[in-house]
Amino acid sequence: MTTSQIASCAFTVGTVAVLPFYTLMVVAPNADITKRTVESSAPYVALGLLYAYLLYLSWTPDTLRAMFASKYWLPELPGIVRMFASEMTVASAWIHLLAVDLFAARQVYHDGLKNNIETRHSVSLCLLFCPVGILAHVVTKVLAGAAGRSH
Repeated sequence: MTTSQIASCAFTVGTVAVLPFYTLMVVAPNADITKRTVESSAPYVALGLLYAYLLYLSWTPDTLRAMFASKYWLPELPGIVRMFASEMTVASAWIHLLAVDLFAARQVYHDGLKNNIETRHSVSLCLLFCPVGILAHVVTKVLAGAAGRSH
């Protein structure tokens, strides 16, 4: 397989792999199967291995220089843009985002169960817009608390 094919395949496999978890959290949040499935570390192990593999394939001698180009050893936008010109790097970043977003969605889901708060909208937003999903959950939690105090 070419690097482009590997990147494309990993992108698709990673995306499809997280969908059952989101589907269960949104469609059947209180079902036992959802609670058991969401507890699993399997998606994080699988995505972690896939990410590590893609990271290995995308790594070049210039990667560190691109990431820490400033005199203060901080990332600079032009270096990061050059690094993301590679399909392999973009695929690895996508897998990274999928893993972190799923982890955040799981935290939102658990918090919703613990506090008896609706999370379907927040979990859904975590799939593609994770910070907005977290924000939506915080707002929902505040509003639910305010509604509970008014009764």
